[in-house]
Amino acid sequence: MIRRLGAVLAMVAAGLVLTAPATVEIAVPPPPPAAPALPIVPPTAEEVSARIAPAVVTLTANRGWRGISGTGIVLTADGTVLTNHHVVTGATDISAVSPHTGASYDVAVLGYDSTLDIAVLQLGSAAGLPVAAVTETPLPQPGSPVTAFGNADGGGVVVPAPGTIVAVDKTVSVRDSMDGSLRRLRGMLQVSAAIRPGDSGGPLVDAFGTVVGVNTAGAVEPDPAAVPDPPEAYAVPIGTALDVVDQVRTGTSAGTVHVGPTPLLGVSVTTDRTGNEETGAEVLWVGYGTPAAGTGLEIGDVIVAFDGRPVSTTVDLEDMLMARRPGDSVEIGWLDVTGRHRTARVVLDVGPPR
Repeated sequence: MIRRLGAVLAMVAAGLVLTAPATVEIAVPPPPPAAPALPIVPPTAEEVSARIAPAVVTLTANRGWRGISGTGIVLTADGTVLTNHHVVTGATDISAVSPHTGASYDVAVLGYDSTLDIAVLQLGSAAGLPVAAVTETPLPQPGSPVTAFGNADGGGVVVPAPGTIVAVDKTVSVRDSMDGSLRRLRGMLQVSAAIRPGDSGGPLVDAFGTVVGVNTAGAVEPDPAAVPDPPEAYAVPIGTALDVVDQVRTGTSAGTVHVGPTPLLGVSVTTDRTGNEETGAEVLWVGYGTPAAGTGLEIGDVIVAFDGRPVSTTVDLEDMLMARRPGDSVEIGWLDVTGRHRTARVVLDVGPPR
């Protein structure tokens, strides 16, 4: 750099005069070279566990006489928790425990999206909880190291399962190990981590302990004595899961996201198998003490209308039901086994997540 000095005062004879401007060049030394950037060193596996484990809860969901174990990710200090829909579907009672503190909580379901296998829960009377760090972008790429954390095999402790991202944006068909139901999930992360039953809903974290996905499904070897195949598991990208959280926080159901208590009619149905011209949802079972039980609906009847709208399939009935709330009064229309058209009005009850 060159710095110019302005006019200089000089003493001449008996007085002071201003000389013509003079220029003096002063060399300013260049700044020292920047120190080389230090490499970013990922934390150790123990450090990653220490970061994420306090923000994980174990879940127990009761379905009548059966129970299912799962895992939840704490998103807010007052107890908003993210998990899988299949962990809580059909549950009449849900509880959570923090392995970090030993504290236990009652759990309410705030909302869910069964098509994405995501549910949002609220821990009762929770405050000051450690929360998980999450990142929506960039999406982890194949080869990136990750670790799945969860309540493996319902053991009640947070267990890590290291692996790598194998592929992104995968479509996979998965079967529920409890009820055998089959569902198709899209946009999934495929990981080479040994995710176990009970890990569902737990965090999949990157090398720095930041949540990048929600553990959802893993291949389980049916024969413990067999040579195990390489681990294969799948997780919902955290950005997809947080979209569901955002919709639930609005308090309004939209699209495939259901918000609030689940309405109950009290029937199990299948698409009509009789070959009648007027199709509908054939009743397979009527729950004792449910709204449907007081209507006269019986096994073999076919529901053909819900509150004035035609029902052609079980999907129609499910969609119409899930658009309502407990306490709503609706009219059900059906064909009984003799072919007679019948109707009845019912008040929907509160049911388990569907």
